[in-house]
Amino acid sequence: MARMHSRKKGKSGSKKPVRTTPAEWVAYTPEEIEGFVVKLRNAGNSPSKIGIILRDQYGIPSVKESTGKTVLSILQKNNVAPKMPEDMRNLIRKATNLRRHLAENPKDKHNSHGLQLIESKIKRLSKYYRNVNRLPSTWVYDPEKAKLDI
Repeated sequence: MARMHSRKKGKSGSKKPVRTTPAEWVAYTPEEIEGFVVKLRNAGNSPSKIGIILRDQYGIPSVKESTGKTVLSILQKNNVAPKMPEDMRNLIRKATNLRRHLAENPKDKHNSHGLQLIESKIKRLSKYYRNVNRLPSTWVYDPEKAKLDI
């Protein structure tokens, strides 16, 4: 599949092995894993960071295989899910940092074009999240407000 803002094909990524049953060598029950997820979220970690910590420190290869639920669904069930989707938050953070850079370097044309591309991704992603009700239907990307939120 082609890349979004370039005419290149891109490289294929690694794929997870196909598995239908949970790994038998995992030493934790699904309830314990859900407790770890909530504890790590309360410590301030994002959902992707939670998965990495569980993989590296606890030896849990996949939360979904072990519990039957994703990290985000566990967080939503326990009312500790993030208000904004993580990929949207990362794009807004990137755009905010680029705006700060462009305030100091206004002649940087390459990065001003990069900012346009990032903001178009934000608008496209926000349209999707509004349609699936992950964001309120009145949510609009505003760079000045985003600077205060991030």
